Amino acid sequence: MLRLEDLTLFVRAAALNSFSDAAREAGVPPAQVSSAIKRLENALHIRLFARSTRSLRLTVEGESWLPYALQMLETLRAGLQKIQASDNEVSGTLQIAVPSDLGRHLLLSVFHDFRERHPALRLRLLFSDQIADVFKDPVDVAFRYGVNADASYVALPVAPDNRRVLVASPDWLARHGRPTTLGELAQHNALTFVLRGKLHDRWTLLADGNIHEVNVQSTIMSDDAEAIRRLAIAGEGIAYKSWLDVSEDVQAGRLQVILPQYQGERVPLNMICPHRQQLSPAVRLLYEAVKARCDSLASFAAQSHCN
Repeated sequence: MLRLEDLTLFVRAAALNSFSDAAREAGVPPAQVSSAIKRLENALHIRLFARSTRSLRLTVEGESWLPYALQMLETLRAGLQKIQASDNEVSGTLQIAVPSDLGRHLLLSVFHDFRERHPALRLRLLFSDQIADVFKDPVDVAFRYGVNADASYVALPVAPDNRRVLVASPDWLARHGRPTTLGELAQHNALTFVLRGKLHDRWTLLADGNIHEVNVQSTIMSDDAEAIRRLAIAGEGIAYKSWLDVSEDVQAGRLQVILPQYQGERVPLNMICPHRQQLSPAVRLLYEAVKARCDSLASFAAQSHCN
């Protein structure tokens, strides 16, 4: 008979490519992971991993069996949630991956309110600007910016019309002047974002159906989106940010939208699930709560972009 713990350790070892990392994550000795894999291999009569002193990888048989292990774990978890939850109560644990700035600044209060409405539910929040792999990482859902081009997972639109905007603090604009053209924008200090080693210093803007690209110069770069927003508020330069990330700062007067005659790039926000079976009542309720918060910013976005 297959053990639930052995299945879990196998899936995590496969995702992390390491027995020791899987053991560290589970809080068990590495030998316990090795024993779990050996029990599975004996029960299945196949070799799951090819091991050496320096590397660990799934065998062809291990790769073939991994989706079934994932499905078994998901079925077990769904069954436990079904029998543990009352008719009007959601329970269990939701593991949620969110971009850093969106999570810390805008959605943290949504998650707090959501948890208070559903006290039997536990939330595990993972804030990072690295793109979560919903098939390998220990997450149930991920909120992700960008156009969904991958049909292998389920993507529910949260803010399909969200765009980037140019923002700067009132103090910065008072000291350096407000750019009125793209040429002037290129002369101002920009706060640029680094993702997976790539510096995003070419900003794309649209006006009257035409696409314009501006090469910007920056004295401060960061791979943390929240740091870029905070630096903009502190008066360090101009930022090119998702409207959802800076909407409350604009409302509060900490930042101002500049060059509103230009539209920024579309950065739709979606909620990602690896399988439709994972659209549990808790996930659907969370989706509705986050979407409602984003919808509330839409009318203010239209006003701000026209000022």
